[in-house]
Parts: sequence; structure tokens; C-alpha cells
Amino acid sequence: MAEKNIERKQHIDFNLLFESLQNEDIGKFREEFLELHPYDQASFFKDLDKEIQTKVYHYLSPEEMAGIFENIEIEDEDYKEVLSQMTPTYAAEMLANMHADDAVDVLNELSKDQVASYLAIMDNEAAQEIKELLHYEEYTAGSIMTTEFISIAANQTIRSAMYILKREAPTAETIYYLFVVDDEKRLVGVISLRDLIVSDDDQMVEEIMNERVYSVGVGEDQEEVARKMKDYNFLALPVVDFQNHLLGIITVDDVMDVMEEEASDDYSKLAAVSGIDSFDRGPLSAARKRLPWLIILLFLGMITANLMGRFEQTLDQVAILAVFIPLIAGMAGNTGTQALAVAVRGLATGDLEKEEKSKLVVREAGTGLITGTTCGMLVMIIVYLWKGDIFLGMLVGISILLTLIVATLAGALVPLIMHRLKVDPAVASGPFITTVNDIISLLIYLGMATIFMGYLIG
Repeated sequence: MAEKNIERKQHIDFNLLFESLQNEDIGKFREEFLELHPYDQASFFKDLDKEIQTKVYHYLSPEEMAGIFENIEIEDEDYKEVLSQMTPTYAAEMLANMHADDAVDVLNELSKDQVASYLAIMDNEAAQEIKELLHYEEYTAGSIMTTEFISIAANQTIRSAMYILKREAPTAETIYYLFVVDDEKRLVGVISLRDLIVSDDDQMVEEIMNERVYSVGVGEDQEEVARKMKDYNFLALPVVDFQNHLLGIITVDDVMDVMEEEASDDYSKLAAVSGIDSFDRGPLSAARKRLPWLIILLFLGMITANLMGRFEQTLDQVAILAVFIPLIAGMAGNTGTQALAVAVRGLATGDLEKEEKSKLVVREAGTGLITGTTCGMLVMIIVYLWKGDIFLGMLVGISILLTLIVATLAGALVPLIMHRLKVDPAVASGPFITTVNDIISLLIYLGMATIFMGYLIG
């Protein structure tokens, strides 16, 4: 990385860090670098050239590197390349020092052979903890939970609970909640750190714990988990099995990652991109992500072209009809995409319950009627003043009215139907809806023109 490309940030002299690396001044680099926030450390490391990154591995211990990897923002498929720069022993020790859930996120991007190799090198305790999380299905509560939490027994005193807290706090992911379990490790209550501190040392945990505990099943979808934490403003949420045994917890930082990932994924699908397309991706990789949808849309576009060919005689007799095809198709695509965005957002946030779905369809039908009537009347007047043909104006105006009603309903109904069929509604992407609505709008417009050809010619 050239020195001039290093980003200058307030209170952080990245140039000094870079110079220390170039001059191999280990002491100066460590002194400055380890004072940074882990996020700033990760940002600096990510922007380094591969050759310079290799130096950092020699200057930092695997434990120090673990903090960087927990905060680094790189593409999932790039983890393999970054890990390959380290020695296997260094990489395994670094993964062992990461929070177990973060280490699992990294290992999920590697081949089974690589995962087995790293687990074999790790110390047994860390390897076992990671193995327990690896077998959970991806995108479920089990796959994003951590087992580094503090649990206490209901039949112990606050004094003994405080002792456990002090002993286990250094390795726990969060200490703001202590989860209470019975003799069979079933979740029975929760105590906040505040309640623990202000309570009398000789009180029993069961006397002050809150028995009304919200939890999620280990197989629950991560989007549902994120929604529950957002709705209730939890900092952590316990994960249990079907017998209510406490398996782990999900913290708010994990949920923020999930929400960002899901939002990016939905946005990519709405833009007809297969997977998240990062701006720093090469042209070949970016093209590979976009081509599947573009090929599908290409074939749908051929249907549109074939449809226009079937109305060739109509267009030959009244050539002026072709002038308004982009207008009608564009209006259909725009209004359909607007309705699509409303429906997908409602499904993603959980706002659309069963009764709200029917209300959405009725509302969008009404919206299509109002917008279609307004736009139809406006374009009818404009066409009449422009071309002096009232029948042509009526044809275009009525076509826009019907097209906007149908397109709006399609934009709302398609994602609802996909959701009912257990298909991600975001797959009903904007370009897909636009292409479908192009076909519908042409059928309406040219079909009506063919039926009322006599009025247009006369």
C-alpha cells in the first residue's frame, strides 16, 4: 500500500504506523498500534498490502491478532486467503483466542479439511467449544450464539454469585445479564448486573431473579432472533433446546451483524445481484455475481420482444402507438417496484401479519386506482393537446389506468405469494417485477389498440 493512500483519521496517525512497519521498528509499532480501538486496528490492517500484512503477524501475538479478526470487514470468501498468509499454528491459535461464535463464522467459510486441520492444532478446550457450534445449521440462532456466558444456580447466595461473576467475567462475552439455571441446567430466570450489585449478599438468587425470561430456540431463524432483540431492546438473549436447557446466548453485536448481512442480502436481491456485490470486487467476480439474473431477465425480455412482434400489424397501421410504449412500460415498472418495496419491507420487519397482508393488497389496489386515474387523465389531456386525437388520448390514458392497477397489485402480491411458498420474497427483485410488468402493460396497451383499431384509423 502506497503511503499516500493511507487514510488520515482524527487522533490516529496511520502514517506513523506504516513507517514503523516499513522501518521494522517493532517496539514503536506495537506501542502505537495496541493503543488503538480494535476496529481501528482492523481498518488499518485491512488496507495494508499482503506483504506488509505478513510483517504484522510477526509483530503481534495470535491473541492480539484475534481482536483484529473479530472486527475486520472483509468478504467471507477472502478469509481463506488471509489465513493462508499465516502459519497453520499461528492461525489455529488466533482462532482459539477469538470468541467462539466469531471463530465459527470464519471456519464456516473454509473447506472441511481446513477446519479439521485447525481444530486438530488447537488446544482441546477451545476446539471442543468451537465444534459444539459448528454443527448447528447456518443462519439459525445456534450458528450465531456464543457459549461464553455466565450462568448461576437459583439456590445460591448473591455473595457466591458475585464470586462466579468476578472469576468468569474476563472470558465472558457479556456480563450485563446472568442467566439462572436449575440442577439440570434448564433456564429458570435471569438477573441483571444492576440487580446483582444492589442486592444483599446473603439473599438467595431465586428471591431476586426474574422468572419471566425471553429465549429463542436453537434452530430459530437468525432474522427472527434479530427482530425479537430489536423489539424488546435486549442486550443478550438466551438460546435453549426443546427441553429448555441453556445452550448459549446471542449478544447485541452479533445481531447487528445479522441485520447488516440480511439488509445487504435483501438489497442485492432487489437489485437482481446474486449475493452481496462489494465495490472493491474485480470485474470478473462482479460479472459472475450479476450474470445469472441478467440471463434470466434476458429471456424474459425476449418474451416482450416476441409479444411486440405479434402486434406488428397493429403498429404498422398506427405507427404513433410505438411512441407511447416506453411511457406505459416505464410507469408500470415504477409503480410495481414501489409496491414491491413496501411488501418486502413489511415481510422483512415482521409488520405484515396475516390480517395485514389482505389490508396491504386492498390498499395497493386502491393506490393503483387513484394513481392510475390521475396519471391516465393527465396523459389523455396531454396526448389530445399534442396530437389532436381524442381516441388516441383515451387509449393511452385508459391503458395507463389499467396498467398501474395491475402493476401495483403484482408488486404487492408476488412477494406475498413467494413468502407463502417459503421462498425469500426479496428474490422478487425490482428488475424481475419491471420485466413482468412490461409484458402486462404491452398486452393491455396493444391489445386495446387492436380491439379499437377502427377508431384510431378513422
